[in-house]
Amino acid sequence: MASPNDLQFQEFEEAAELLSANPEASTIRLSAPDSPATAGGRGGGGGDVKLDLSEDEEGQEESSELLGGQKPTGGFWTFEYYESFFNVDTVQVLDRLKGSVLPLPGRNFIKHYLRSNPDLYGPFWICVTLVFSVVISGNVSTFLSEMKNPAYHYRPQFHRVTIAAVVIFMYAWLVPIGLWGFLTWRQGTERQTGGYSFLETVCVYGYSLFIYIPTSILWIIPFEWLRWMLILVAMVISGSVLVLTFWPVVRDDTKVTAVATVVTIVVLHTLLAIGCKLYFFHTDVYAPAPVPTTPAVHITLATKAH
Repeated sequence: MASPNDLQFQEFEEAAELLSANPEASTIRLSAPDSPATAGGRGGGGGDVKLDLSEDEEGQEESSELLGGQKPTGGFWTFEYYESFFNVDTVQVLDRLKGSVLPLPGRNFIKHYLRSNPDLYGPFWICVTLVFSVVISGNVSTFLSEMKNPAYHYRPQFHRVTIAAVVIFMYAWLVPIGLWGFLTWRQGTERQTGGYSFLETVCVYGYSLFIYIPTSILWIIPFEWLRWMLILVAMVISGSVLVLTFWPVVRDDTKVTAVATVVTIVVLHTLLAIGCKLYFFHTDVYAPAPVPTTPAVHITLATKAH
């Protein structure tokens, strides 16, 4: 019967020393001490114990894919292909919304918030919400400013929803397509470090529009100076997200190309904001209706010669 002293684990210190010397080793070899049983059976010779520290390779690959945020591959005709673009949770969306309204110098939106896991869920609902917030706020603003005007008659303007949807979604898709195409063409055959994918470009543009949702709601306040101040703040915040994201990609180019790219991004962003302000929050001037007057009747008396 084995004594309690024979049941002691004496290899921990040696294993710890071997692992500290070579932390990347997948196997370690330990020397087993002689025991009475082995000494009598094998002439007192000690044996070597080999420990395999490697895990299942397939499990490691799957875990690395999950941690790395890689999307499953599949044909574009499959539902799983598009489902991967909406694979994002509430915590990630809220974190990205916070990053879009709090741009900090030196903090790249794509590298700090997307982390190689861009999504279309947030940009899609941001654009949809912005369409309705701009149209509804514009109609309410017009109604409040003209409610005391007797010549004003409310007319439903459903065509504004279509116009807002076309303008906002075209900006959120066509501008990123053009920018991504330009950056890809600029890199040429030698792909430079720091280039963004098409999905990442669309994603950052979509999240940059979030600040305009509360701004368009506050445009209901009937003070023109306040509206322009709000739009200026929104343009600075939203434009900073785009500039801080794309400037590191083009800063190594020629000075003219880098400045022209950034200026184009800012100008297109400014045109969208000012265009929505002038079109949807423009107060029509209704002139008072003219008072109808009775036309003068001229009666000519003809005298008949007798």
